[in-house]
Amino acid sequence: MAWFLGLGITGVVLLALSLVFDGLLDGVFDGAPGGGLDGWLSLPVIAGFLAMTGFGGVIARAALGVPFAGAAGVGALTGVGTAWLTYRFGRALMRGQTALAPTGNDLIGASGKVVTAIPADGFGEVIVRLAGQPAKFAARATAPVARGAEVWVEAVPSASCVLVRPVDR
Repeated sequence: MAWFLGLGITGVVLLALSLVFDGLLDGVFDGAPGGGLDGWLSLPVIAGFLAMTGFGGVIARAALGVPFAGAAGVGALTGVGTAWLTYRFGRALMRGQTALAPTGNDLIGASGKVVTAIPADGFGEVIVRLAGQPAKFAARATAPVARGAEVWVEAVPSASCVLVRPVDR
């Protein structure tokens, strides 16, 4: 029984380590037998296999009174099942990725509002809606722009700064 508990605890520790060392084994066996091992040798899959092999063996041994060899078989079956579920769940998560994150070029032409006045030779702040969410940026303009004025983004020189011009209505 201690052997099974050791396997289960080792699996749980590996699972915790997989959170810290994400992707540690990913790609190690790329190209192995026609790519048949891709994704199967990830740390979460191995950790799930070890944990359920150990804990499945403990349950079979303690609750059902199965002898050691039978408990090892039950543990191995539950471990393989858990590894398969972990692999499938990971693949489903990877397929569910959303579109690319917005970039600076997506800001060009967007309208915004000045929240801190922009002096002629300095920086102010604007709030611009990016992907439906308000985002605050440092802003420069060729002429001073008062607080509360509506502006359009003309350029994005850096990830945190935009060049704006006032909207003429």
